[in-house]
Amino acid sequence: MEIVLFKRMAKLFPGLGVKLVQAGLFEKPEDFISKSFIVAFYLTTAVMFVLTVLFIRLQVVKWILVVMFPLLFALFFFYFMKRPDVMILKKQREIDREIVFAGRFLVIELESGVPIYDAMVSVSSSYAVIGKYFRELINRINIGTPMEDAVNESIELTPSQNFRKFLWQIFNSLKTGADLATALSTTIDQIAAEQIITVKEYGRKLNPLVMFYMVVAVIFPSIGTIM
Repeated sequence: MEIVLFKRMAKLFPGLGVKLVQAGLFEKPEDFISKSFIVAFYLTTAVMFVLTVLFIRLQVVKWILVVMFPLLFALFFFYFMKRPDVMILKKQREIDREIVFAGRFLVIELESGVPIYDAMVSVSSSYAVIGKYFRELINRINIGTPMEDAVNESIELTPSQNFRKFLWQIFNSLKTGADLATALSTTIDQIAAEQIITVKEYGRKLNPLVMFYMVVAVIFPSIGTIM
C-alpha cells in the first residue's frame, strides 16, 4: 500500500528521476519520496513534542498544535524534497569553475591532431570535477555505446547548463562532421564571457549588501556606544 502511494506521489514530481541522477543520488523517485516522507514525519513529531510541552507550560490554546502539525510536516517534507536541487546547484558550480580551462585544454589537444577519444581521456585524468563526467562518458563508449549516443546520454544527465552546451557542440560536430575544435573554441569563449557578466552582476548586487552590513554591524553599534 505504501509503495503504491509513493509511486503515485512520484507522478507529481515528473522530473525527479533525472534530478536524482544529476545530483548523484542513484535511487528510484518513489524511494526518495518515501525517505523524505518518513524523515519529515519523525522530525515534525519531535518538534511538536517540544512545542506541546512548551505550550502546556505557557497555557497556550491547544488547537494551535493541531493546525501546526500539517504545516510543519509540509514544510519539512518539501525542504527534504529540495535536496536534489541543492546538490545539483553545488555540482553545477563545481563544473563551471573548471569548464573553461578543461574546454581550452581539449581544444588544444584537438588542434594538435589528437583524436577526440584520446583528448577526452586526457581531460578525464587532468581535471578532478569535470574529469569525472568525462570518465563516465568514456566508460559508456568502452562498453560498446556509440560515441554519439554516449555524448547524448551525458547531455541529458549533466547538472550544468554550460557543460550541456559544451557536450552539445561535440554531439553536433560528430553528427555533421564539422570542425570540432573551432566549434568548441567558440562555445568556450561564450561561456567565459557569460561567467564574466555573472561575476559583474554579482558584484553590483553585493555592494548594497556590504553597505547594509556596515550600517547594521558597525555604525549602529558605534552610535549606541557613543550614546
